[in-house]
Amino acid sequence: MPFTVTMPKLSPTMTSGQIVKWYKKEGDLIKEGDVLIEVATDKATVEYTALDDGYLRKILIPDGGEARVNQPIAVFTASESESIEGYRPEGEMPAPSPQKEEAKSDSEAPEKQTPAPVAQAIGEPVFAPMPPLQNYTFEFPTGMQNERVLASPSAKRTAEDRNIDLSTIKGSGPNGRVVMRDLEGVEGGHVGFHSRRLPTRPPGSYTDVPLTPMRKAIGKRLQESKMFIPHFYVRDEIVVDSLVEAREQLKKGGIKITYNDFVIRATALALKEHPIINSGFDNQKNVIIQFDTIDVAIAVSINGGLITPIIRHTDYKNVSQISHEVKELVALARKQKLTPEQYQGGSFTISNLGMFGIQDFQAIINPPQAAILAVGGIINKPIVNHQGMIQAGKTLSVWLSVDHRVIDGAEAAAFLVTLKKYLNNPSILLI
Repeated sequence: MPFTVTMPKLSPTMTSGQIVKWYKKEGDLIKEGDVLIEVATDKATVEYTALDDGYLRKILIPDGGEARVNQPIAVFTASESESIEGYRPEGEMPAPSPQKEEAKSDSEAPEKQTPAPVAQAIGEPVFAPMPPLQNYTFEFPTGMQNERVLASPSAKRTAEDRNIDLSTIKGSGPNGRVVMRDLEGVEGGHVGFHSRRLPTRPPGSYTDVPLTPMRKAIGKRLQESKMFIPHFYVRDEIVVDSLVEAREQLKKGGIKITYNDFVIRATALALKEHPIINSGFDNQKNVIIQFDTIDVAIAVSINGGLITPIIRHTDYKNVSQISHEVKELVALARKQKLTPEQYQGGSFTISNLGMFGIQDFQAIINPPQAAILAVGGIINKPIVNHQGMIQAGKTLSVWLSVDHRVIDGAEAAAFLVTLKKYLNNPSILLI
């Protein structure tokens, strides 16, 4: 008897998945445990194995197709020769009968309906792009042209020696080729020798790129976070000369610890002193969540999205253990091989863009958590020392984004003061 295979639910928040690849083709005999498909969920790309034996008779959602959870993706049969003609996959909605539709329409037509009042709702505004600008021409000479400049080899060499832009010279040679006599009396100093082609697409041209399940989930979740969580921000700039020196000493000893590892350790210790920052908000129960453990999530950029693997019991791990665990989790994240327990949950999140040279930025809270720390890069700048003298120093910028339903400004400020204390005294972080 034919049976249906549906899109599995591979994460608690998954509503749909994209089939990256079928490992089997129609007609294949599938054994229980065989890898059947690779699915891109809202969190990761995972392999899904067959739960039963059978023959794969029809693929309903091909490679690259997307399906809702529990939507039919394939039809199987127990025997190879069994017919699937007329079989309707389980969960598939039957097409409406034209007769029934017509009858339904007729039965509803005679009633003279009084127009119901239309509720005025504020929906999401439309942010559609403008169409490309057609028939655009450059208003000023640009030196760009549609075709390569034709010039004799000697004219090219002379033009280069005298810094003359050949695209501004009218050639008198065959087919408009620029020859030596065309350069007589021409003053040099024009910018550029190589010709540039005019753009082939009109200004404002664009390409629609379909969203992956992960990008959809990120967009939905962060938009909701920004809309419905009353964010406010507290910033500080921390002098980290001692931290830089400590890291250099470790490096000379063959121990490679990143600045982010130190920040994670310092954050965990600061959270321990300020448990209100290690909190969340449950908007269904309308209660504050007091997390009993410190589980710091770290934002990791991966191909097609962002994910936040978690260092569990962060406050119980020294900086070396944190460093080792971060490396392993980041490697798994970039291969999209994290398991759900490695990225689901967490009590606080750190997002660090310092390695990209970003000085500072603000992050959006990762709900239901109540705060997130954005960390910028270390820069050299003049600072005022305790004696009031200006000296060169290294500083690190941090922004704390806070849910004001849970945390007040004074509490956020106190947390950053403690974080600064630990980063100013990196030897404590090594214990």
